[in-house]
Amino acid sequence: MPTKAQEQGRPAHVYAFLMILEQRAVEPFYKNGFVLGCEETKEGVVIDPGDEVDGLLDAVTRHGLSIKHILLTHAHLDHVTGVARAKEALGAPVWLHRDDNFLYEAVVQQGQMFGLPVAPQPKIDKFYEGNDLIRFGRYEVRVRHTPGHCPGGVCLAVNREGESEATLFVGDTLFAGSIGRTDLPGGNLDTLLRSIRSVLFAFPDPTVVYSGHGESTTIGREKRTNPFLQ
Repeated sequence: MPTKAQEQGRPAHVYAFLMILEQRAVEPFYKNGFVLGCEETKEGVVIDPGDEVDGLLDAVTRHGLSIKHILLTHAHLDHVTGVARAKEALGAPVWLHRDDNFLYEAVVQQGQMFGLPVAPQPKIDKFYEGNDLIRFGRYEVRVRHTPGHCPGGVCLAVNREGESEATLFVGDTLFAGSIGRTDLPGGNLDTLLRSIRSVLFAFPDPTVVYSGHGESTTIGREKRTNPFLQ
C-alpha cells in the first residue's frame, strides 16, 4: 500500500511532520506557489501567490485554514501577481525583504518588459528584519537573506517547533539541477553563488528544497550533481 507521501507524489521524509503542503503552478510562467498549514491548529501561510492564486485559495478553503501571513521570497512579477487577490481574500499581512521593494513597486513596468498587463499590487505590510521568526500554529518560519537572483531574495526555512529538521522554500535562488538567472535588474552571479554555498548548503544534505519553478530536490542532491555548483 502506498504511503501518504507516495500518493501525493512527495518525498516520504516530508512527512517527518504532518504539515499541510499544497503546491500550484499555471501558465505562462509555471511558477510554484505554496500553501502551508499546521495540521493541529489549521493556521497557515501562503508563499509567493502569483497567477496560480485561485488554486492556492481553493487549497486554503479545502483544508479549512486560517492564513496568518503572505510570505514573498522575492518580488519578480511571477511571484507577486496574485498578492492583491490573496490579501483581499485572506486579510493577512504581506511580507517582503526591503531590498526588493523597488521591484515590487515596479511590477507594472516588469509586466511591460514581458509584454504582459500586470496590475499594481497593495503595499507591503512588513519587511523582514534580520533572522525573523514567523509562526503559524506549531510551525516556525526562519527567514534567511539569499541575494543574487535579486537583491532582496530570501529563503524560508520551515520546521515544527522543537524540531531541527527544516523544509526550504527558496524562490528562484536554487533549482533542481540549476540556479536562478542573474541578468535581471539587481542580479549578480557571484552573490548568488555565495548565497547558495554559504546559506543553503549550510543545511543538512537530506533537507528538502522547494523552488519557485520545477520539481523539488534536496540540498545533498544539488551539492553532488548541480552543474553550476561543481
